[in-house]
Amino acid sequence: MKVVCSQSELNGALQLVSRAVATRPTHPVLANVLLTADAGSGRLSLTGFDLNLGIQTSLPANVESSGAITLPARLLGEIVSRLSSDSPLTLATADGGEQVQLTSLSGNYQMRGMPADDYPDLPMVESGTTLKLQATALVQALKGTLFASSNDEAKQLLTGVHLSFRNRTVEAAATDGHRLAVLEVEDALQDEPLSTAVGDSSDGAAGFAVTLPSRSLREVERLVAGWRSEEPVSLFCDRGQVVFLAADQMVTSRTLEGTYPNYRQLIPDGFTRTFALDRRGLVAALERIAVLADQHNNVVKFSSQPEDGLVQLTADAQDVGSGSESLAAVLTGEATEIAFNVRYLLDGLKAMGCDRVVLHCNTPTTPAILKSEDDTETFTYLVMPVQIRS
Repeated sequence: MKVVCSQSELNGALQLVSRAVATRPTHPVLANVLLTADAGSGRLSLTGFDLNLGIQTSLPANVESSGAITLPARLLGEIVSRLSSDSPLTLATADGGEQVQLTSLSGNYQMRGMPADDYPDLPMVESGTTLKLQATALVQALKGTLFASSNDEAKQLLTGVHLSFRNRTVEAAATDGHRLAVLEVEDALQDEPLSTAVGDSSDGAAGFAVTLPSRSLREVERLVAGWRSEEPVSLFCDRGQVVFLAADQMVTSRTLEGTYPNYRQLIPDGFTRTFALDRRGLVAALERIAVLADQHNNVVKFSSQPEDGLVQLTADAQDVGSGSESLAAVLTGEATEIAFNVRYLLDGLKAMGCDRVVLHCNTPTTPAILKSEDDTETFTYLVMPVQIRS
């Protein structure tokens, strides 16, 4: 194999695929990145795969002879990132050899690789369900929900985002048991999905639903957000594997098996109290008061004063100090006190794009909902209050 390519393009490709390289590999070759040079297409393909998440990309190159080899991802990435971007890079290996010579204008390096045959194949989906997704709609759905998924591996299903496709709409939902983010994006699909349900459908209607690990979807979001094209993203799903394809870049992921909770049942039918507030003003006040809340238990208390048209936010960090902020609000219902984890509130508010938000609640111990005041956003954020001792 012998190939000449741009340092900046190779560096960018290595940074992308290295995110799918195992940090604690079960086999030495999984710590490597697979490089495949193809003289026919004039491209160098790079692949990272940890058996759960796979990322593949390619870049234009002058391929003098085709071939494939795997090289230590971390070592290769650190060397390439430090080489001059003014100089093209040459990667060369003898036929059947495992020693690779990396040459630039400033110097040359040798690295020992492992045979490409030892590298596991990326899962390829040849049948099952195929969807064409608008890139901007997919990014919007993921940005609005990924933050609410769980980090607790014991709650395997909750470490993912549940995606439901019906007609031309995608609904994304994520919960960690303390909060729930649901976002519906219309006109997300180029065509209507197949009517045969695959996986589990949240309401049993014809459509398609799948739960995917948040780690994989963060890579999909990163890949698609930086994509400068009007072309749709292709999604293929079959037998526990999903492939996202955008131009010459691909992300593969396993699905999370099991029935995702019926999250719609968690959202109360009606509310007796509402707080309508300026979203940016609320975010700014919460960020100020979070400085104190973070010192103790992250709890911020909302106290409504309907007669004054004010909401008071308070945080009390024992043995450190306390703070309060007052915000103008349009209030309905009787005066109440309700407390939340300030970080959960800020995550939800920052995922919204509206000017004004409404906090809907009933009692200090039942779920509260954040929604935009004018209903222009199809985003619903449920957060469980924190019980406060009187």
